[in-house]
Amino acid sequence: MLLTISEVSELTRLSRPTIYNYIRDETHDFPKQVRLGPNRVVWVKSEIDRWLKSRRDARREEPQAA
Repeated sequence: MLLTISEVSELTRLSRPTIYNYIRDETHDFPKQVRLGPNRVVWVKSEIDRWLKSRRDARREEPQAA
């Protein structure tokens, strides 16, 4: 399944500028978009889901504050 930027934003609760910043800043490991045409990009839903899961898993691994 392919997602538009609006759908990615809704699914991740990130703003459009934040999504594009995450793509540019490779430390976030955000999935790259797929170009379908000169003015059309989409994301693969399974890649977004995997990214969200990795963020949740990373949060669980953080040490808890005392």
